[in-house]
Amino acid sequence: MAQGRLAGSAVGWGVAGCGWVARDHALPALLATPGARVVALHDRDPGAMARVPVDAPAHTDLDAFLATPGLDAVYVAVPNVAHREVVEAVAAAGRAVLCEKPLAADVEDARAMVTAARESGVLLGTAYDQRWHPAHVRLRELVPELGTVTAVRIVYCCWLPADWSPDGRPHDNWRVDRSRAGGGAAIDLAPHGLDLAGVLLGEDVVELRALLQRRVQDYPVDDGALLSGRTAGGVLVDLHVAFNTPDALPRRRLEVVGTRGMAVAVDTMGQTAGGSLTLHRPDPVDVPFAGDSPFAAQFAAFTAAVAGHAPWPYDAARDLALHRLLLTALEDPGGPR
Repeated sequence: MAQGRLAGSAVGWGVAGCGWVARDHALPALLATPGARVVALHDRDPGAMARVPVDAPAHTDLDAFLATPGLDAVYVAVPNVAHREVVEAVAAAGRAVLCEKPLAADVEDARAMVTAARESGVLLGTAYDQRWHPAHVRLRELVPELGTVTAVRIVYCCWLPADWSPDGRPHDNWRVDRSRAGGGAAIDLAPHGLDLAGVLLGEDVVELRALLQRRVQDYPVDDGALLSGRTAGGVLVDLHVAFNTPDALPRRRLEVVGTRGMAVAVDTMGQTAGGSLTLHRPDPVDVPFAGDSPFAAQFAAFTAAVAGHAPWPYDAARDLALHRLLLTALEDPGGPR
């Protein structure tokens, strides 16, 4: 899609995959985004579409969905293994596409998606919503005050048993099904930390190793993982991600450590704009931040890019490189990288 084509008109969005993330977070954010309107829904399950808070044409057939008049961009939130099929179809239809993380269940599919978007000349973005959390935006501004950054430490954990449900109703928890997710806690949660470390530092992790854990939950994928990496400039990056940490415990923390100070964000890793940010130099000072939810800010930025008002700042090729790095580490947990 050529940028600028939609200048002066609302960007028509479609949502492919109407599970709980789309229902509870993405669609409410889209509905509140200036310059955006939801024009179509797609899911293989009619019941899923019936539960979302929007009145728009609903299609179980992907081709019919993509033929919706006024469709300019598609948010893809289907299970990981289905990303490639949907993204390739969206790209072939000439629509911009914002795909949920991880980019795909494996590297081959992710590479094919990036290639399809490039060859079709459409914008492809990965929905790393933590890039857009207002605390993380503010933290990125504070990084120069920390001196020489030596380490980034992230804890991003939750409680996700096999029978987990977002609302108490029967729920298909595909995130713990290897055939559809590609793995467990590591492939679901670690992409956020890898992306965020690079966004905060301005340089990405280029070496990575992983240790996987199956200790608490009753399913055949990892319920916890430790990942350690290093950026090209030598910053150490440590990630603890898990599906086995009770939600009542402290379980979401981000630290950026430097030679002149340390920034600590608590309870910011998540779908809302909450949490706290503290700057230690060495005495602690609370740092205020304000802004939209990560989903709202993300959709506003992508809508602006599709409309031609501002560039999308994240290259899909860079997202693919991080995805390849992570999956290579997960294929040989414990091995050197």
